[in-house]
Amino acid sequence: MSLNVTNVKETIKKYGKNNKDSGNTEVQVALLTYQINHLQLHFSQNKKDHCSRRGLLNMVSKRRKLLNYLKKKNLSRYSILINSLNLRR
Repeated sequence: MSLNVTNVKETIKKYGKNNKDSGNTEVQVALLTYQINHLQLHFSQNKKDHCSRRGLLNMVSKRRKLLNYLKKKNLSRYSILINSLNLRR
């Protein structure tokens, strides 16, 4: 599932330093969280879609690695991001 352009731009504005800061760790985590949440809704309707489930697990793994990196580099930004995205960590 690809993201809508408007959702991506809003996320970059909210979590990035400027409008073109899509490489920031917080932005990447927020975009992955949006995709993961959308796929969870997809799996409630399509229980046997195992190919997409593998992609979901890859996204969760990538988000976990990015969160571990952010936690190691800047704990305050990590805690703010976790609270704003409502993630359990």
